[in-house]
Amino acid sequence: MAQPTVSPPIATRGSDFSPLLREIKAAGLLERRTAAYAMAIGINVVLMGLTWAAIAVVGSSWWVLLLAFPLGILTTRAAFFGHDAGHQQIASSRKLHDWVGLVHGNLLLGMSYGWWNDKHNRHHANPNHTDKDPDVGEGVLVWTLEQAEGRTGLHGWLTRHQAKIFFPLLTLEGFNLKVSSIRFLLGRPRREARLELGLMAAHLVLYFTALFLIMSPGQAVLFALIHHMIFGLHLGSVFAPNHKGMEMPDGETNWGHLEKQVLTSRNVNGGLVTDWMMGGLNYQIEHHLFPSMPRANLRFAQPVVRSYCEQIGMPYVSTTLIDSYRMGLQHLHDVGSELRAEF
Repeated sequence: MAQPTVSPPIATRGSDFSPLLREIKAAGLLERRTAAYAMAIGINVVLMGLTWAAIAVVGSSWWVLLLAFPLGILTTRAAFFGHDAGHQQIASSRKLHDWVGLVHGNLLLGMSYGWWNDKHNRHHANPNHTDKDPDVGEGVLVWTLEQAEGRTGLHGWLTRHQAKIFFPLLTLEGFNLKVSSIRFLLGRPRREARLELGLMAAHLVLYFTALFLIMSPGQAVLFALIHHMIFGLHLGSVFAPNHKGMEMPDGETNWGHLEKQVLTSRNVNGGLVTDWMMGGLNYQIEHHLFPSMPRANLRFAQPVVRSYCEQIGMPYVSTTLIDSYRMGLQHLHDVGSELRAEF
């Protein structure tokens, strides 16, 4: 299984990052909040259980489809806890983090915790880097003019219209996470992948057995589609505003840790509702600077980081949710401009 990064980040240019790191440590913001995590995880598990109980009570009525919406939101909450386990935010034990990640990722969500860690840690190491960050690699969507160049056929059409279809595509992300996880695990040694594949198989058996016992086959399939579409849209909408449209370093860029993380990231302003819906990851700059910081502490670190960036003249971008989406979609639109002109 891919192992998460556990040590604090160290700046290439220590003089830039070290004073900020000392201030954050002195404020106690890197200390674990295990009890708070245990309570939050317990509440989410109870709410998921109550939602499934409501699904069983409503049964084969078509009203049951409405319960796919809260289940999709609670599933995203579970994904946040798996994400935090990968960053070693919850406790001091690597083994405990692995089990929290496996239970939330593989068993509750049906996606690979090891695949997510492998991909996400590479993203954190080099965010928005055109050669090293898997989140901006060429795929269905492209992020640079170089990636867009020469695309034809279906890929060309997707690139020309990618800003318009971005949010509809997010509804497929819940399915993509499962497919990508299986492909990753099948490429691993059998001994390493056995546990993860077993937990994912248990998830699929339990999930679809419950649906088909409670509902008609048509309702069960439709419920699963809506549930995964809500999950993919919610999760993608949380991660989408954080980096798209920000600086994209390449192989010639020589930045220290502070520059690498701050210049490629963007915060989303908001109150408690925004914080809850985005899982606190709207404080993306702080999360990237201190990935092992408990998620609930990010909002307390935000004024410290912002003040420090202002002192040293480092650009610090924080905007509204709508404006963050606008910036990301404008970037996608601009990337497809040359293909639209040719077409």
